[in-house]
Amino acid sequence: MTTHTTLTRRQFALLTAGGMMAPTALRAAAYREITWDDLIPPGTPYSEIIGEGDRDEVNDTWAPIFDENGAKLNESLDGQVIKMPGYILPLESGTEGVTEFILVPYVGACIHVPPPPPNQLVFATTTQPWPSDSLWDAIWVTGTMTTNLISTTLGDIGYALDVTDIEIYEW
Repeated sequence: MTTHTTLTRRQFALLTAGGMMAPTALRAAAYREITWDDLIPPGTPYSEIIGEGDRDEVNDTWAPIFDENGAKLNESLDGQVIKMPGYILPLESGTEGVTEFILVPYVGACIHVPPPPPNQLVFATTTQPWPSDSLWDAIWVTGTMTTNLISTTLGDIGYALDVTDIEIYEW
């Protein structure tokens, strides 16, 4: 038997106002905590996303060759609010700090080493700049994820993240 509850406008307004006054931490807790492995589609082993590559001695770069599994994205993450750890590779910064970056799984990814495959890179933007003096720190980022292959000069990126919060990753 299904029971229905009818609320008056006043009761509805009071419930809604109460939700708005709930602590931000309680409302912000509605995220899915993920790891880098979660970016790989289920059933695709990590060992099958990395391919061979060619080193360009003149430009001191590495041109990786990823097989099709390196560009496969976990579509279940599209539109999800997530929280994940990583490191910042800055793309856009101002006097306040970094506002656009690539979130990478390890320090130095994409800099004179083979970049990770597209499904291991996240293009992130934030309106709350991250201090430029904290670029080597491991961080947690929270925001809404989009699955979308993006091609940049640093490499192909599989995900985008509209960041709402950045904090130091505590071990």
